[in-house]
Amino acid sequence: MQLAIVALYLVTLAILGLYGFHRGHLLMLYLKHRARRDAPPQRFAEDALPHVTVQLPMFNEMYVAERLLDGVAAIDYPRDRLEIQVLDDSTDETREIAQRKVAELAAQGLDVAYLHRTDRTGYKAGALAAGTRVAKGELLMVFDADFVPTPPIVRQLVHHFTDPTVGMVQARWGHLNRGYSTLTACQSMMLDGHFTIEHIARNRSGRFFNFNGTAGMWRRAAIEDAGGWQHDTVTEDMDLSFRAQLAGWRFVYVPDAIAPAEIPCEMNSFKTQQFRWAKGSAQTTRKLLWRVLRAPIPWRVKVEAFFHLTDNFAYLFLVILAALQLPNMLLRRQMAHPELLLLDVPLFASTCGSIAAFYLVTHRALYDDTWTAVRRLPMMMALGIGLSINNARAVLEGLFGRDLTFVRTPKHGVTGVSGAWKPKRYRARWPAHSVVELAFGLYFVVTIVLAVVTGSWLSIPFLVLFMVGFLYVGSLSLFQTR
Repeated sequence: MQLAIVALYLVTLAILGLYGFHRGHLLMLYLKHRARRDAPPQRFAEDALPHVTVQLPMFNEMYVAERLLDGVAAIDYPRDRLEIQVLDDSTDETREIAQRKVAELAAQGLDVAYLHRTDRTGYKAGALAAGTRVAKGELLMVFDADFVPTPPIVRQLVHHFTDPTVGMVQARWGHLNRGYSTLTACQSMMLDGHFTIEHIARNRSGRFFNFNGTAGMWRRAAIEDAGGWQHDTVTEDMDLSFRAQLAGWRFVYVPDAIAPAEIPCEMNSFKTQQFRWAKGSAQTTRKLLWRVLRAPIPWRVKVEAFFHLTDNFAYLFLVILAALQLPNMLLRRQMAHPELLLLDVPLFASTCGSIAAFYLVTHRALYDDTWTAVRRLPMMMALGIGLSINNARAVLEGLFGRDLTFVRTPKHGVTGVSGAWKPKRYRARWPAHSVVELAFGLYFVVTIVLAVVTGSWLSIPFLVLFMVGFLYVGSLSLFQTR
């Protein structure tokens, strides 16, 4: 039993080390390709610009609907070639707010349509499919309700479609409220790593990367050729992205085109968002992984797609690793060779080191500021650990469950460092597993005490990360539920 526990611990840590190595490989690909710029092969003449439909799916977004529509109305693009579709499934005052704003914009001469569904079949994917059927544009750009499009955003993306093989062009997300709190600062750091390192590395090295559900422009023919918007996963964006690239369509990432968005400023809303993303990626893995592995594409693309699709599976192993910390530490001290305690130190260090390098390079590239990233990095890593129970549960539901309910992330219209979300009506439900997160936090308090007593000094920094992460996520979830 002792050997089995220690072996499981080391195997789990090795698997996490493999995902850490993959993160390091993405960083190397980024460093190799970061100087390259993918300019469009040519530019449309002004009188030959294609018709673009901007689709705005929303559901109960009373605090941000008007802000979104104002941003879209300010887009710099010929009005005779720009259509705006408000795809509203709302059941509250959002309907009146959106309809009033649509009438105002129509009076200003914009081509804007309001489509309201009383049947939410397919949720966001269903709304997009319904809008696409009646859209005028050959190109379709999607913005979620928490975004504020910038005036040049369409022009920054549209010229890439002069290449007839391009099916989708993705912009980079910006952050309207990055400095609002520790939580939003850590989230922005996580997202920046995804949009800076991962997207550039994958796209410019010829690997698959995904449309992020918003702030991207699609060729209508690519959507139709790939089988259209489908709602058998809760990440319709990842699902369609892989199907389209398997069908031969090329994707382009434009990091200089920035679309600012509101980051969840409440822990339970953030966990809801992360749960949906993790669950949806597991559903997409179940749906498409075998198809990807059998596809006539290079093995380097298949390997990267495997890690891309299964990235959230690492949370399952992180929970196992957390649960085994105390018995592993105590059991190995009773073994004939207690120096085996040192085996996990290089594995931990290499995994943490790849994560640290990943986000430090990101922050330096975007903000030319390494010191702020150094200060934020421990808390960001702790937050990622604290999310493991939430996201591991999501992965299991995605793999083995059949629930396809799309749970939206509440938005509150908070920007900058000001604004209040507490009096707002929308609030994510309190997840019962927050109690488990707190229990894990207390478990690590005990583990750290025993590590001090037994002299396991090298393990303590890592144990502190686990303790802080679980206590922070669990306690803030409970506190903000008040």
